Amino acid sequence: MQTKQLLAGCGRMIKIRNKKGQFKVQQMAFMLIAVILFFALVAIFVLAFQFSSMKEKATVLQEENALLLVAKLADSPEFSCGNSFGETRANCIDFDKVMILKQEISKYKNFWGVSNIEIRKIYDFGREKTCTSSNYPDCNTLKLIESTSSGYDYSNFVSLCWKEQKKTGTGQMLYDKCEIGKITVRYREKI
Repeated sequence: MQTKQLLAGCGRMIKIRNKKGQFKVQQMAFMLIAVILFFALVAIFVLAFQFSSMKEKATVLQEENALLLVAKLADSPEFSCGNSFGETRANCIDFDKVMILKQEISKYKNFWGVSNIEIRKIYDFGREKTCTSSNYPDCNTLKLIESTSSGYDYSNFVSLCWKEQKKTGTGQMLYDKCEIGKITVRYREKI
């Protein structure tokens, strides 16, 4: 009988030790899961921070490209005065050339990678008159590329020059007329 009791007591001790061992294994498993979840959350926060800084960097690069494009657009062959007005001028837009370009703008829609290009004469603040072939050059705003998309506008001051006729006592005289203008470019907002 004593051996039976002794064996039963040993069995209980083994069972108690097994339960303690199982409890320790479960504790360890829960701790491992908690540590893995913690590191997963830290990784998610790090990735979110990295992606937000990438978006900011992309926006800064886009702004820099827009500023460079605005600065160089006036000197591009499609816009520049060239030697049309006696000498080569920097930041000079040939308004006659741009009016002709407006008629063929569908071929250039994606050429510059912008959603809007607008050229405005500075001296007329009060009246808004969009340039068409019928009212040119008695207008102050030429919308070369138009879009309703939102984005970032960048502008630069330029010289707007065109040929104009003036009546004189002996007939008509062709002369160069230049005014201060502003070219504005809009980049699409990237989300």
